[in-house]
Amino acid sequence: MKEHIVLFIYRILMPLLFLVAFPGWILKMIRRGGFGTALNERIGVYFTGKEFEPSGAVHLHAVSVGETILALKLLREWQAAHPGTRFVLATGTSTGHDAATAANIPDLRVTYFPLDFAWMTRSYLSRFEPSCIVLIEGEIWPGLLLAAQRQSIPVSLANARTSPRSAKRFRKFSPLLRPFFCRLSAVCIQEEEHRSLWQALGIAPKNIHLTGSIKFDTQSSAAPSPNPDFAEMLAAFGNGRPVVLAASTFPGEETLIAEAILAADENALPVIVPRHAERRTDVAAALSGAGFQVFLRSAGLKFAITRPHPHQQTQPENEPQGSGLQSRAPQAFVIDSTGELATWMVHADAVIMGKSFLHTGGQNPAEAIIARKPLILGPHMDNFQPLVRHLFDAGGVLPAHDSHSITLAIRSALDPGIAKILVEKASNILSLHEGATGRHLQVLQPLHEHA
Repeated sequence: MKEHIVLFIYRILMPLLFLVAFPGWILKMIRRGGFGTALNERIGVYFTGKEFEPSGAVHLHAVSVGETILALKLLREWQAAHPGTRFVLATGTSTGHDAATAANIPDLRVTYFPLDFAWMTRSYLSRFEPSCIVLIEGEIWPGLLLAAQRQSIPVSLANARTSPRSAKRFRKFSPLLRPFFCRLSAVCIQEEEHRSLWQALGIAPKNIHLTGSIKFDTQSSAAPSPNPDFAEMLAAFGNGRPVVLAASTFPGEETLIAEAILAADENALPVIVPRHAERRTDVAAALSGAGFQVFLRSAGLKFAITRPHPHQQTQPENEPQGSGLQSRAPQAFVIDSTGELATWMVHADAVIMGKSFLHTGGQNPAEAIIARKPLILGPHMDNFQPLVRHLFDAGGVLPAHDSHSITLAIRSALDPGIAKILVEKASNILSLHEGATGRHLQVLQPLHEHA
């Protein structure tokens, strides 16, 4: 299909999609407290002088918190390899904006990238005059690509994400996508088997680079150090209790996993980390309804709700201080904070990956492997293929699909001998991506230098 026809359809649909999505976006901003984070920049409106902006900087575009963390990882290595390079990190969500700001990287300008309307994109490019733009993982915006090309600004895709679902969708709509994707100056792919897809989308073979995944690059992803404050919080539940962490959970998974943890070991402590911290009230209510005494990390262990539970256990010697409860109900600790997941994993004895049981797509398994923790995965990890397939083939993770199989997997993961084998096999698979961040720089730095 001719480019001008596709672009016409896109520009007709964009306002309609915006109107449909706007109410939900407002509600999300209210829940996440995003209205104090310069959201005017999301529509290309700025309240400070252009002369204060870092003109000619490298621009990294990331939407979610996960993509923002990945962008920060790339940025740090880029700064170390090429001191003096200036950066702008443009995010699409308030939580991503918060994570980028909290990183406290000197001279980093954190902003929102604008909606893909022509005048907003022009305002953004005119203000910042990027040397190059690096899109993280999967955000391709036709308006931005066209506007950047008119100004001779190279746009690249780093850590190109190609799940089976997205690959199927890309191939189906390749005639519509090809006129825009072909404008990418470089695409950094994670696996060789993805190359043919990007060629089908119009990327010149010379512009497709096999780099591996920044997410899975253990060379630049040392596990965080234990946090004494986190250790103290966990100790308040009783010393010597196995800690089983459910990471990035979605609705319904919290109670499913917490009850399986209790069935596997009645002394184990379920530590639940919801994917979205603003769900804290719903998560606490669901766990309480299942009979758990719930403590919120944000309340500093001074908040707990509980209801009777069919499983009873002796209250730990060191009950969380300030709860004011002497309940015999099993306890669950909810981590309702952002950006702490990797550090909490360091304190876990086993990790269960959310969004892989009752929802599709899964979440990033690399952080748990880097932290050298035995990992349990549900059946829906499509967004992290083919890595997950390699992990299963190597016997580096434990599969589970329902309450009973989760329980059995937890018992295996808490066995020190089995855990050691799982960690070693998973680490060997992840090591194939060592150096991926550096390989990205070999592709991206020349685009900045030649701008």
